[in-house]
Amino acid sequence: MTQTPAAAREVHVYAGTAGHSAWFSDDLGKTWIHPNSHSGMYLECRVWAFASHPATPERLFAGTDMGIFRWDEPAARWVHLPSPMKDVWAVAVDPANPDAVIAGTRPAGFFRSTDAGRTWTSLTAPGVIPLSDVNAGPTRVTQILFDPVDDGTVWGTVEVGGIYRSKDRGVTWEYKEKGLVSGDVHGIAAVKLPGGGKVVLATTNRGLHRSEDNGETWTFQELPSPWPYSRSVVPRPDNSGVVFLTNGNGPPGNDGFLLRSRDYGKTWENAKLPGPIESTVWCVATNADDPMLIFVCTNLGELFRSNDGGESWTRLPHLFGELRSLHWRAVPAGTRRAEHSVTRPVQKAVELGWVAA
Repeated sequence: MTQTPAAAREVHVYAGTAGHSAWFSDDLGKTWIHPNSHSGMYLECRVWAFASHPATPERLFAGTDMGIFRWDEPAARWVHLPSPMKDVWAVAVDPANPDAVIAGTRPAGFFRSTDAGRTWTSLTAPGVIPLSDVNAGPTRVTQILFDPVDDGTVWGTVEVGGIYRSKDRGVTWEYKEKGLVSGDVHGIAAVKLPGGGKVVLATTNRGLHRSEDNGETWTFQELPSPWPYSRSVVPRPDNSGVVFLTNGNGPPGNDGFLLRSRDYGKTWENAKLPGPIESTVWCVATNADDPMLIFVCTNLGELFRSNDGGESWTRLPHLFGELRSLHWRAVPAGTRRAEHSVTRPVQKAVELGWVAA
């Protein structure tokens, strides 16, 4: 695919809230627009996850407590996609096929679509993912990851339920828990190592785990933090060995760290978000279109941006309530029709004198 020149692209940032639907920013997170209920998603929606594919900039998927939605960029509208899924906590698009989508639900289960979300097939037989002995019932798929190193491999993490691996693009799954000190798994990353091979990193409520044998066994890894609770683990998408990990004193907590590794997850340091931090650091949003542009949020809605790959950070002015997902992508300039732009309600409010310009 021919890449669109940088001058002809626009960065769109998306924040998913736990009770106030999805918010959009077209100015690198400085200001945010909340599309109203006429956009197709109800205003109190809980948005757990986003996913997109660079080959289809006209659409974006969102996993919510009402199932799965697709944002149609030219029309600036959400479309609810009928499916057997009631509460979608994770969603990912196959890098090799933008019409192939895998979604993870609560109660935990995997579903797959090969027609961009029009129809779905359950990938989990009843009872494959057991109920938790700790909090029976609300197990949930927290992340789905198409392995960027091994084509065809897909990872699924379950809270509280462990780690699942597929080697056939998500059609069948295996349970991979050997060595985990906790089955309360939140996030996963596959990092390409220099000279070949990879390391797989997984976060839990009791800390970080590392696998160098494709998930067959896991080793607990200490973190330089007073708290074991870790949430997201995300490599910078430039094969540099830089990896970010979010940490804090529980959900939502009242303090947290963004940790950074420069050696493929072997050692970690404080990435020094500008504080104070008021809750557990939660999400990291990266994109291979610009590996140096990174967005981070805390569970209770603080936002940060780095333009230099995480070496320095800017605290953004908007403060949300509870945030659960963060995503950014670059789309060709003019993808969204001007008459349907989500910024238009703000422009109209300025014209009417309701808000300051």
